[in-house]
Amino acid sequence: MTAASIRARVRAEMTDEIKAVARRHLATDGANLSLRAVARDLGMASSAVYRYFASRDELLTAMIIDAYDALGSTAEAAVGGTGFTDRFLSVCHSVRDWALAHPHEWALIYGSPVPGYQAPRDTVGPAVRVILVIGRIVGEASAAGEAAAGEPIGGKLGDDLAFVAEQTAPGTPPQLIARAMGAWIHLCGAVSAELFGQLNNTIEARREFFELQMRGAAAMISRPL
Repeated sequence: MTAASIRARVRAEMTDEIKAVARRHLATDGANLSLRAVARDLGMASSAVYRYFASRDELLTAMIIDAYDALGSTAEAAVGGTGFTDRFLSVCHSVRDWALAHPHEWALIYGSPVPGYQAPRDTVGPAVRVILVIGRIVGEASAAGEAAAGEPIGGKLGDDLAFVAEQTAPGTPPQLIARAMGAWIHLCGAVSAELFGQLNNTIEARREFFELQMRGAAAMISRPL
């Protein structure tokens, strides 16, 4: 092993360790990260941490990308079943399960915007991985006749939806993509409502309630409005 490869490995390990400590800080401080606090927990001078991450925002970006990629990988691996509804529900439950296991990372990517932070374009690809999974399922359901498109949508909205359809599920009717986007928003809202306490003291059968909601979302996609 060359000296350069050893240095690269050490740098990668140190980068992962910094991010691991920063993720622990999410549980207590939210996204209000302090590189000085992270350095203190690592027993390092803050100047040493800056050699790996030039700013708090750079560290946040790395953590956001990691979270999106972890969730995306989970959703991609969850596609199963033979019919549209089963496949859609499998992905939805995988998203919820990941969020319950990683609540602070879910809050980082789907919670309130971090004041002063502007996400760079590097986050876009990881951010749309789950959306692309759902888009592919909807596109395949459309091709198989499991999801009826319904009436076309015109005007500026129709143009917007046509663009989204081309990016996520080429060949899928834009009006069907509109309902898929609505279902995605429903999914995010359902997970966030559970994680952020909106169901406390009301619904105890959380998984069953989530299943009920997502079946409704699936029906919204597959049945023309």
